[in-house]
Amino acid sequence: MALAEFWWIGPAVVGAGTVGWLGLRGQRSAKARRLAYDASREALRTARQDATAARIAARVARAELARAQAERAAGRVSSAAVAAARRAVDVAQRELKAASAAVRARRAGLSADRAALGARPTDPAQLPLARLIAADDAVTARWMDYETDAAKLIAFPAMSDARVPETAAFLAEQRTARALRPASAAARITPAQFGAYRDAIARATHAFDAAEAEAWRRARGAGTAPAGPGPDTTTTSAWVISAQEIAQNLTQTVIARGAEALARATAPRQTADQAAPPAQAAPRKPAAYGEPGPSGASGASGASADSGEDASHSGAGPSTTPPPPTPPVWPVPSRSPRSPRC
Repeated sequence: MALAEFWWIGPAVVGAGTVGWLGLRGQRSAKARRLAYDASREALRTARQDATAARIAARVARAELARAQAERAAGRVSSAAVAAARRAVDVAQRELKAASAAVRARRAGLSADRAALGARPTDPAQLPLARLIAADDAVTARWMDYETDAAKLIAFPAMSDARVPETAAFLAEQRTARALRPASAAARITPAQFGAYRDAIARATHAFDAAEAEAWRRARGAGTAPAGPGPDTTTTSAWVISAQEIAQNLTQTVIARGAEALARATAPRQTADQAAPPAQAAPRKPAAYGEPGPSGASGASGASADSGEDASHSGAGPSTTPPPPTPPVWPVPSRSPRSPRC
C-alpha cells in the first residue's frame, strides 16, 4: 500500500536531480566562458587601486618637495635634502604614469573580453582557459625546438645557456608560469588565478622573444646563423609602412602640382617671346615727289618723272589716266627710329 501510495516520489526525485545537474552544468559552462572577463574586471580594479595609490604618493612627494624648499630657504636643511625630495617627486611621477598606462591597458583588455562574450564557443578548446594553456604550450614548443634540434643547438648555444641574462629571465618566467598552470583545461580556478596565469604567460612570451633575438644576434656575430632575416631583424609595423606610403604619395602629388603650376606660369611668357617678331629698323616717312629719299628713292621717282616726260615728248601726249592712289601707311612713321606700337 505504501508503494502504491508514494510511487511518484521516485520519478520526481530523478527529475529534480536531472534538472539540478543540467543547471549546474550550464552554470559551470557560463563561468568558464566568463572566466577571462571576470579576470579582466579584477585586474582593472587592482590597476585602478594602484593608480590611486600612485597618485596619492605623487601628491605626498610634491608636498615634501615644497616643505624641503621652504626649509632650505629658512636655512634649516641643505641643498642635498631638496635634491633628494626632487628625485622622489620624479620617481613618483614615473610611477603614476606607469599606473595610468596599466589602467588603460586593463581597460582595453576588458573591452576585448567583453566583445568575446558575444560568441558562445561550442568547442571546449575555444574556452579561455583552454586557449591560455595552448599559448603556454606554444611558447614551450618554441623553446624545445632549440633544445631538441642538433643544428639549432650548435648554431644558437645562447638559448641553452642560463648565463645569458635574456635566457635566464625567460627560464625564470617559465618556472613562474608552470607553478600557476592548472591541472587541466577543465579545472575550476578563480578569476584571480586565471589573471595571474595569463600575466605570467604574457611575460614568458616577451622574455622568450628577447632571448631568441639575443641568441640570433650572437649567432650572426659568430657566423653560425643562417642567412636571411630572423627574430633579431627589426620589422617595421604596418602603421609605419602606411604612414610612409601616405607621405610618399603626398610628396609626389605636391611635386607634380608644383611642376604644373610652374609650367602654367611660364607658358604665356614663352608664347609671347616666340610670337614676337624680330627687331627691325623703324619705317621711315615716304619722301615727297622729287625729294631725295633714302636708298635712291628720289632717283626712282625722278626716273619715273623722266619716263613720263619722255613719253610726253615722244608724241604720245599727256596721259589722261590718273596715278594710282597711295595706300595709307599705319602707323604713321617718324623720322627718328622708335619701337613700333600696336
